[in-house]
Amino acid sequence: MHEYTTDQYEGMIAETVTITGDNGDPIHTYLARPLGAGPYPGVVMIHHIPGWDEFNREMARRFAHHGFIAICPNLYERDGHGTPEDVAAAVRAAGGVADSQVIADVEGAKAYLDGLPYFNGKAGLIGTCSGGRHTYLVACSSDQFDAAVDCWGGRVIMGEDEINEKMPVAPIDLTENLSIPLLGIFGNDDVSPTAAQVDEHEEVLKQHGKDYEFHRYEGAGHGFFYHHTAMYRPEATMDAYQHIFEFYGKHLT
Repeated sequence: MHEYTTDQYEGMIAETVTITGDNGDPIHTYLARPLGAGPYPGVVMIHHIPGWDEFNREMARRFAHHGFIAICPNLYERDGHGTPEDVAAAVRAAGGVADSQVIADVEGAKAYLDGLPYFNGKAGLIGTCSGGRHTYLVACSSDQFDAAVDCWGGRVIMGEDEINEKMPVAPIDLTENLSIPLLGIFGNDDVSPTAAQVDEHEEVLKQHGKDYEFHRYEGAGHGFFYHHTAMYRPEATMDAYQHIFEFYGKHLT
């Protein structure tokens, strides 16, 4: 939605703020926004299993450049501080974070947006990898958001052996409750989710008459946005971002 001209003023601010998450816990959160009075739409970013890392900060600044207030809470806050890699390793060893905690933390980020004078009142969700799963989970569990983008969320569809105390329900089983538009971004070479699982996800959305669109990329696997890895597929990434900005432009402005 950002149409740049060479004579315009442009600026943004990006900083760490503190929000209130699950159980009233204070949570470090990255916030990036355009300078100016706005009002701007919001995007709550849900970070991936590798943690609250540099990729998420760069993605937040991309959204700010395109006219959004991007906010990304540290879902691993309760597990201590250190490098994102070290903290994420500790979280994985403990079995991850509870779905209920994620939902409350993400709603806390939306509540923070609600208090900003330059927010237009409409907020989207986006997440990659585990964050994609959490995006779908929140979209089916909360009434606080207006659109959702699931980027290759693994374990939206779960086997019985994957259900546990922290993840007590497969997000796909909550599809009936989805009340906002959904955009899905997937690589057909991914193994989590597999192409067959994406097919199944789409079929369930159709069965429930949901408002959705999926974009799938040949030659792209898991994490194809991750420019710092061998998984990166630049053409697929830039095409997907265009769909994301168009989708949010339609539903958040």
